[in-house]
Amino acid sequence: MAGTTARSGIGAGSRVLITGAAGGFGAPTAMRLREQGARVVGLDRVASEHVIGCDITDDAAVTTAVAEAVERLGGLDAVVHYAGIGTPNDAGGPLAPDALRVIDVNLLGAWRVTAAALPALRDGRSGRGGAKGRVVFVSSELAYLTLPFVSAYSVAKRGMTAYADALRLEYGTELHVSTVYPGYVRTPIHDAGREVGLALEGQVRREEVEDIVGTVVRTLTAAKPRRDTAGTRAGALELWFGRHLPGLVGAGVARRIRAQAAAGRWDGSPLAAGLVSRLTGRAQPSSSHPGHDNAGRDNAVPISERSAS
Repeated sequence: MAGTTARSGIGAGSRVLITGAAGGFGAPTAMRLREQGARVVGLDRVASEHVIGCDITDDAAVTTAVAEAVERLGGLDAVVHYAGIGTPNDAGGPLAPDALRVIDVNLLGAWRVTAAALPALRDGRSGRGGAKGRVVFVSSELAYLTLPFVSAYSVAKRGMTAYADALRLEYGTELHVSTVYPGYVRTPIHDAGREVGLALEGQVRREEVEDIVGTVVRTLTAAKPRRDTAGTRAGALELWFGRHLPGLVGAGVARRIRAQAAAGRWDGSPLAAGLVSRLTGRAQPSSSHPGHDNAGRDNAVPISERSAS
């Protein structure tokens, strides 16, 4: 019998599936839950102990992997969605391959895994003493606080919040659905931005891995989990402004971006060349396919990645 009751959250004996389980958030979350007595199986790009290798952009692979996870666990009580990638892109540039890949992994991957896991989440309710199953989506403050060169990521993360709302509306009688909004956290998801000179480091307020892992674990274990929550108090304030005063926030971001472009922050980054030119009038080096290196990208290894931020 799963370790939950109608009055409590995930606890000893509970069965949890985590996507992006080898990443900067997924691995410590799995460890924390196991310390509390939960049983955890993960999905990630490469298989390891307690992690099933899975490309979450592949419908058949997801169906097979989730079924294997449910079999290993003997049922399912909760799903946590960390899997994500953060490849930068130009909002006016080509969709393929980068923007489509980001949306497929971050948004549609979470949708695929949730749909595949839903029957087991619903079937497990009697074993939980009537308690609802739980789904936790790890979105991002960038769902509402947009920055340049992350349009696909922001679209995916705002779409994730909309999907969470729809799931809650249609299945809320059987599921607790929560969305967590991290700020900037130093995890491998930001490597792609640093490689093309577009690092977020130093541009936005930083949070720590523990802020997000602790928030997710509290959301899972709470008797009445919150619908939406940030990882810190400062993050909650930023999220509120982003959601309720988007014009004010957008104007402030635009002023800062103009100042950064004038100061040469993105000089030398081909992806930023167009924006820098539009804001400053300075000519910048550009590429014929802004926002990505074509070499090998179309043949990249299928992605079922890491952490969200």
